[in-house]
Amino acid sequence: MKRFHALSVALKIKFLLGGPELATYRFFEQLSKAAAIFGGLVLIGITILTCASIAGRAMIGLGLGPIKGDFELVEAGVAIAVCAFLPWCQMQRGHATVDLFTNMLPIDVNRWINLISEALMAMALAVMTWKLWDGMANKFEYGDTTFILEMPVWWPYLACFIVLVLACVVAAYLVFARAVEASTKTNIISGSGAVH
Repeated sequence: MKRFHALSVALKIKFLLGGPELATYRFFEQLSKAAAIFGGLVLIGITILTCASIAGRAMIGLGLGPIKGDFELVEAGVAIAVCAFLPWCQMQRGHATVDLFTNMLPIDVNRWINLISEALMAMALAVMTWKLWDGMANKFEYGDTTFILEMPVWWPYLACFIVLVLACVVAAYLVFARAVEASTKTNIISGSGAVH
């Protein structure tokens, strides 16, 4: 018990002084932000593609037309964008929370609740990543392609898988940080999520 207390005190001092753990937090924050920016760029591309395709449909009389396979590209792009936003959402505690009665609980109890919720979210992300891997392997094995563009379906699966792996790593880091918070009774991660 004395060893655990000594470790807790050491971790508390390191976090309060902004040691390597703070640099680790900032690293994951920047990595998550980069993934979210990538997702935003994908959404901008989808928007431009959709506008160009609609404009082409409106000008069929002038010899233009819709972009071939536009809905297939939009479908893949939206999936990639949603997955790319997950690490940032996890890092910023952007998931919806309902804290009708937890606000009345002591802060130490809330730290343990935060740890449990981070662990559950990490497990959910791990299951999503695992099942996405299974789906990608299946699409790759059977050589599935989209109907119009004949684009291999596993390509967007791979992009989604890469950012979901990042989301899992971020979630695992946050579980560790919440465990340190609960054991040292300090705040490392600011905020408790979006309230709805």
